[in-house]
Amino acid sequence: MPAKVTAPAVKSVPRPSTTPRVFTGLAFDTCTAPSATTMSAWRAHSPYGAAAVYVGGRNRGCAQPQLTSSWVQTVTTAGWRLVPLYVGAQPPCQTSSNPEKITASTAASLGAADGSDAVAKAQALGMRAGSAVYLDMEAFDSGNTSCVSAVLTYIQAWDGALHARGYWAGFYGFTSSSAAVVAQAKSTTTGMPDALWYAKYDGTASTTTGFPFSSGLFTGHRRGHQYLVNQKESYGGATVTVDRDAWDAPVAVVG
Repeated sequence: MPAKVTAPAVKSVPRPSTTPRVFTGLAFDTCTAPSATTMSAWRAHSPYGAAAVYVGGRNRGCAQPQLTSSWVQTVTTAGWRLVPLYVGAQPPCQTSSNPEKITASTAASLGAADGSDAVAKAQALGMRAGSAVYLDMEAFDSGNTSCVSAVLTYIQAWDGALHARGYWAGFYGFTSSSAAVVAQAKSTTTGMPDALWYAKYDGTASTTTGFPFSSGLFTGHRRGHQYLVNQKESYGGATVTVDRDAWDAPVAVVG
């Protein structure tokens, strides 16, 4: 179980006043955004209606030669809904070689800076205010109280930076660690994410059946569920290896 921690106070910024744009259905995520041609083929033949794209973050692992404002406009016009994902600083206790990590002393300032950058990256792609952007936080030792405290402070500051600019703050994490920390803090800690995208590889394409946290959390179209990973799929002659997601949550606003 995650350590029970209350993050140090970070100024809470109210959510956007506008109602978020929501997509409900099947989505996919893949490391590098596919070409517009592939997206067109998949739109016509696949079961998916939304796709997650990595818009930025120093820890973003894949090049994005296709991901431009023109691509965003083209695929959105074709009917796709997009889920912007930002790979921000990672936990101080995480065993990885990521170039950007949180520390206790920099958690608030780094979260604010990364949140501001996430908005700038989304805006550059034509994803305007009212969009949701999701913070990607990979697995870590959620029993480490000092680590959890730094993570929560970073999340609060990142969320606040998005809210201040009129964007909704989402969060992607694992049910055994990062998502569990957010879910546990949600009811007691200000500034937690508006929507939760949780990784639970149970093969169930649902955001309600098997939801791993309290049933009262993230209700009202605020959940995404990554339920299968590394699936090689072909539609309309185009093949992509994707992770599968059940989606009932805010997405980007384009145009």
